[in-house]
Amino acid sequence: MKQHMNYFPYVLQQMQIKEPSKMLSKMIVLLLFMNIAASKSQVIDFKYNGFLTAKANMSLDGLAQITPNGILRLTNTSKIETGHAFYSLPIPFKDSSDLTTSGALQYIGLFNSSSNGDSTNHIVAIEFDTVQSPEFQDINDNHVGIDINNLTSVECAAAAYFAKENGGLENLTLGSGSPIQVWVEYSGLEKQINVTLSPTNVDKPNLPLLSLVRDLSPIIKDSMYVGFTSATGTTIASSHYVLGWSFKMNGPAQELDLSHLPKLPRVGPKKKSKVLTIGVPLIAVFFMFLTLFTIGFIVRRKIRYAEVLEDWEREYGTHRFSYKDLFKATKGFRDTELLGMGGFGMVYKGVLPTSNIQVAVKRVSHKSKQGMREFIAEIVSLGRLRHRNLVQLLGYCRRKGELLLVYDFMLNGSLDKFLFDEPTKILNWHQRFQIIKGVASGLLYLHEEWEQVVLHRDIKASNVLLDGEFNGRLGDFGLARLYDHGTDPQTTHVVGTLGYIAPEMTRTGKATTSTDVFAFGALMLEVASGKRPIGLRRLPEEIILVDWVLHCWRRGEILEARDVRLGNEYVKEEMELVLKLGLLCSHPMAAGRPSMRQVMQFLDGGCPTPELSLSGWNATIVSASVDDEMLYPCTTTMERSIFECSSSNSESLLSGGR
Repeated sequence: MKQHMNYFPYVLQQMQIKEPSKMLSKMIVLLLFMNIAASKSQVIDFKYNGFLTAKANMSLDGLAQITPNGILRLTNTSKIETGHAFYSLPIPFKDSSDLTTSGALQYIGLFNSSSNGDSTNHIVAIEFDTVQSPEFQDINDNHVGIDINNLTSVECAAAAYFAKENGGLENLTLGSGSPIQVWVEYSGLEKQINVTLSPTNVDKPNLPLLSLVRDLSPIIKDSMYVGFTSATGTTIASSHYVLGWSFKMNGPAQELDLSHLPKLPRVGPKKKSKVLTIGVPLIAVFFMFLTLFTIGFIVRRKIRYAEVLEDWEREYGTHRFSYKDLFKATKGFRDTELLGMGGFGMVYKGVLPTSNIQVAVKRVSHKSKQGMREFIAEIVSLGRLRHRNLVQLLGYCRRKGELLLVYDFMLNGSLDKFLFDEPTKILNWHQRFQIIKGVASGLLYLHEEWEQVVLHRDIKASNVLLDGEFNGRLGDFGLARLYDHGTDPQTTHVVGTLGYIAPEMTRTGKATTSTDVFAFGALMLEVASGKRPIGLRRLPEEIILVDWVLHCWRRGEILEARDVRLGNEYVKEEMELVLKLGLLCSHPMAAGRPSMRQVMQFLDGGCPTPELSLSGWNATIVSASVDDEMLYPCTTTMERSIFECSSSNSESLLSGGR
């Protein structure tokens, strides 16, 4: 026999569907089936990328068939079945001048109990076995072996391949369903047969998995048949496929074009895509959480923006703001937007989302429903007030236990900030005098010039707001009451701020225009003196401001009560007017106080500076200090306690939610 090399590369897939059987289930992927040779020195060379073009050159038996897409299928899921597929013509393996040709079907069948191991078989096979059969000395249920005339392999190894990168052995699983490349090579010169495996995405390894040195001359006859065979057992069902085959005698076989190999059919249940097995559950969970989040968001949003709206309020629609708009305007009522706080609630700066108008929003606790309808009616009525020295009440909003009042925003904030909070900017006398005149004008409008009489009931420095030009505007109408001209106001609870409450309020409980005038008198004195109406940390004679100014007037030195921070930067006549007018408005008897129209006449210069007389005071006052004989108009022990027990001028008394 001449020295030569035979190459038999092919692609195989084996798919196992049931549990392994104890019966035979092998696939013989290459057969050298002995026969009588044909012609001398014949060169056999073929390549099939799929078997559609090989039908005329293939002989099939048993379950073997070529599928419509070109796959050579040896077995299906049937049990105890075989399938054979051979190249139709014999292959000459030896040169001979005396050869005869045999029929193409003389090779059918491989081994049986009587022929297994018979030296006359003349069969060389490469087996891919997925069942461990002890009787054939199989090493495991996933091995490759070289069989010579016998199903007991003369050389075998677990299915694997040598990686090119590191030379390590990488395992392969024959029953995984993934295509495998196989190279079977025999060198007549070296008397060596090599079997090499790799996945289809890996190039041929440098080292074969199996290498057997054996002289095949006694086994190989002049010509032989080559092909494939496979079988299934009793309890196992397997499908064996060959996707491509390249063969050549006396030289390297052509490389298969893996990109042109037919696609494997689906065997068994369709493998679920990762999109379905992973993506769909994740998407479902995502949408479940999204739904819960959306529901929670809607419920939270509904609770956050919940309002109280009764049928009777619908007529006030144009004066009502939605809580949602006010919430957004104040950035959720953040502390950074807080302008200040008083006895009735906190005030926030806001910008209305639709109009971009700056507003001040006051949050007032109002848990009592009693009298709410009348109160809202008054609020809406106050919203119709129009005067340059009044802070415009724009509207309201009502929530459970809370009332929100919306006002024009005043750029410079409240007056008390510039008088008492150690300001960096000291108001000059001209600004102070104009502020006094402005507030007096606004108060006159409330008492006499509007369609109803409006009692503010909480006049004080913190409720006088300053616009960008330091014009004074009277604001915060949360305690205001309205009544018709010519009628008497009703008796109500004592409300207001200590130091600004008229003495008669504690006896009658009735607010009048005179009680507002009394509070305005206290305001004039603190603007001129720079002191609060009550200051417990001051000198004893200066604790009650009106007493101190009265004391200075009695000594003929009323200007000593002025704000020392002004120095000499003031108009003497105006300062004297304001201090005297402040005392006059602080008269202990309501009848002794001027009206706001008279106050405006004094401030405008329409009347000469009022001359004070002690006669009116002496008849009604009670001594408040024995040492300096300072007098303060308290007529009862209750009235006296109001002024002597106050801890802070800024604390307000609120009764009954009003």
